[in-house]
Amino acid sequence: MTTARFPDLDGKTVFLTGGGSGIGAALTKGFVDQGAKVAFVGRSDYSDFANELGETAQTTPLFIQCDVTDTQALQKAMQQAVDQFGPLGVLVNNAANDLRMEAIDVTEDQWQDMIDVNLKQYFFACQQAARLMPDGGTIINFSSISYMFGAAGMTPYVTSNAGITGMTRALAREWGDRRIRVNALAPGWVLTEKQLDKWATPEGLAKYQAEQCIPEMMKPEDIVGPTLFLASDASSMVTSQVLVVDAGRVVTG
Repeated sequence: MTTARFPDLDGKTVFLTGGGSGIGAALTKGFVDQGAKVAFVGRSDYSDFANELGETAQTTPLFIQCDVTDTQALQKAMQQAVDQFGPLGVLVNNAANDLRMEAIDVTEDQWQDMIDVNLKQYFFACQQAARLMPDGGTIINFSSISYMFGAAGMTPYVTSNAGITGMTRALAREWGDRRIRVNALAPGWVLTEKQLDKWATPEGLAKYQAEQCIPEMMKPEDIVGPTLFLASDASSMVTSQVLVVDAGRVVTG
């Protein structure tokens, strides 16, 4: 897949959550290919992935093993990235859990766990990013089109994504005078290994594909270009927005 070049991302410090697998791994590689200095966190050990990218990169990505729901650990990891690479230019909040569960069966603990991983950690990563962006920067919060059409069977996740949109707009308004842009990116159904293993069925894929304008299921690489655009100076006057990347599944505006 051909990706545009964004010269201003060359040498910029980028921090990603969930950057070792799925969409996150594609994003990590995408920023590395632009010449960015990338740090990313994940719960599993993705050191080999970082080292593999480093074999052809200007700068080997910094992987920090971290539970993003541990606010202190997450903010410490972000500080570590800045200590190694310099002032933060871009934050990408990508880590999430789209666990399916019937609303009638959701327990209080399950609700809190889902809010912690899908919303709380986004806010506290944004908060730390604002501290680490003295000259301005860009924050991209991954949302989902699930809240736009009210996906059933995943209410805590859908609720969190609606919250991400509100938070994004509030922070964009609050930090605009500091030259910090805050946007959300809402993908449709992207066929990562996790989706294929856990949720995708031939019937479900066929039905979903038929509801898109473009009759092709999306891959993680399809999300890279839009993310790089929001991160770069090419979108310098874009803030407080939700960019939908879903092959035409929902209609906005």
